[in-house]
Amino acid sequence: MAWRCSGKTNSELIVNMAKSGIFKSDRVSKAMTLTDRANFVLHKASAYEDSPQGIGHGVTISAPHMHAYASEYLLPFLHPGAKVLDVGSGSGYLTAVFHRLVGPTGKVVGIDHIPELVDRSVDNLKADGLGEALAKKEIEMVAGDGRKGYPSSGPYDAIHVGAAAPTLPSELVDQLASPGRMFIPVGTYTQYIEQIDKDENGKITTKKIMGVSYVPLTDRDQQWPL
Repeated sequence: MAWRCSGKTNSELIVNMAKSGIFKSDRVSKAMTLTDRANFVLHKASAYEDSPQGIGHGVTISAPHMHAYASEYLLPFLHPGAKVLDVGSGSGYLTAVFHRLVGPTGKVVGIDHIPELVDRSVDNLKADGLGEALAKKEIEMVAGDGRKGYPSSGPYDAIHVGAAAPTLPSELVDQLASPGRMFIPVGTYTQYIEQIDKDENGKITTKKIMGVSYVPLTDRDQQWPL
């Protein structure tokens, strides 16, 4: 089970998730193994617990198994050279994983509405060995309203959303490439991860993946739940 995947080290955490069937891809395993979660959390002693953790400002970093699910479901569109948008990038953890999946010829944009978290995420990425990728703009971290996406660097082969939208944001759908895929929690009291696919002709299909509980996709002026 997902909640039994905790480990004493980053590598053990990844191995336990693979054993539990959270992901099957060797590419996901390698990218997550190279991305040390301890560089992205506030409480280092519990870095490898398979649970969400607070990172300040009423925000959490998702449980590792949710990051693994997101990587696995988006994987067909995370090819070398792909463009990726990480909405609600928070600590920068999944932005780092995506970069390691798309490689130096790709582009990953992380966007969060809290400037202090964006600044910290840059420090986290540098601590994880990705300072050069930042300098070369292979990774770009920006402060802004993620609900509106970041059209100047789109369209995106893959979009990940790390907070729940009450309804599917049309501006994010518009920024999906054809073909492209989005992984997004949708709903208020009842939430589901939805896989949004856009085919080569621009046709949109939606598939519910699993029930979840995420903080809401919002802006800085709105109150986040405790």
